Amino acid sequence: MENTEKLSDVTVREMTMDDVDGVFEVEKNCFEDFWSKQSFIDEVKNSNARYLVAEKDSKIVGYIGIWLIIDEGHITNVAVHSDYRGLKIGNELLKEMVKLCKENKIVAMTLEVRRSNLVAQNLYKKYGFKMAGVRKEYYSDNREDAIIMWNQLSEV
Repeated sequence: MENTEKLSDVTVREMTMDDVDGVFEVEKNCFEDFWSKQSFIDEVKNSNARYLVAEKDSKIVGYIGIWLIIDEGHITNVAVHSDYRGLKIGNELLKEMVKLCKENKIVAMTLEVRRSNLVAQNLYKKYGFKMAGVRKEYYSDNREDAIIMWNQLSEV
């Protein structure tokens, strides 16, 4: 797929139960150690979870999830199907999630990212995330370390 397509062709919206199959397809495309379809069904039902999907031509091409706990948000996953990378979909998903957090009076956001995933780390830095530590051998598929990143959205 050529990256001549426009971001304006992509819609970001809240995930519904009807989106689970599409989200699961993106998940399998992006991760070796992927979440089960049931995990996404459970997340849609989870009152602490919020998920956004990126949709293009009625197809789910990316998603982002977060758990909102009191006044903090923990990003659980961000994924863009490999056929749609380079279109700034991840950027749009993260921008909308930060907006959602601010609207819900979340004061800080956190996430873990693979030490080797510099593209994602740079995207997170663009939105104010800073390295705060390391989780040794966090990822079970290859025992890779995770970088812990935090974004202080507002003063406590």
